[in-house]
Amino acid sequence: MIRLVLVDDHALIRRGMRDALGEDSGLEITGEAGSYEELREVLASTPCDVLVLDINLPGVSGLEALEALRREAHPARALVVSMYPEDQYGVQALRAGAWGYVSKSADASVLVEAIHTVAQGRKYISPSIASLLIERLAAPTQQHPHERLSAREQQMLVLLAQGQKLADIATELDLSAKTVSVYRARLLEKMKLTTGAQLSHYARMHGLIS
Repeated sequence: MIRLVLVDDHALIRRGMRDALGEDSGLEITGEAGSYEELREVLASTPCDVLVLDINLPGVSGLEALEALRREAHPARALVVSMYPEDQYGVQALRAGAWGYVSKSADASVLVEAIHTVAQGRKYISPSIASLLIERLAAPTQQHPHERLSAREQQMLVLLAQGQKLADIATELDLSAKTVSVYRARLLEKMKLTTGAQLSHYARMHGLIS
């Protein structure tokens, strides 16, 4: 039996995954969490073979959670299931410590396959992520500016490039408006850009947003 913990800040999405995964008799959902803080409490008392983790969490993001979990002595194997396309966060999630990445738009059968793969101690690499990895291996080693950003800064880059207002980003990420404003200023400085329009153009040119 593969024991799962579901981590997503939307209860309805967790319920949908629970219903979809319940059709596999080899899977058992032993816990749920809506944030990294809740996840810490769950993992302290709940057995877990595979952690099904969303990226877009309030407070500590899923990518930051991956990096924190990786520093533990016996980290749970985390499978990221996100609304963001694989070409935006797939490789980054793997680098942060994920064992696989599945889009929320994928069929339930893909998620089940990924969970079984990770539970067996193998990374789940979709064809699209495999293609991205090959492209990056073949490309020059010089990093693009966005690849030097922290996990939170990369998340902020995408949200800002999509044209979201600072107040809306603050609400979505459970941060203060002042903190979001500081992130934005730091982000523009690191990217050597001055306006939101330049940020959006950069994000489109590098495939970070559609």
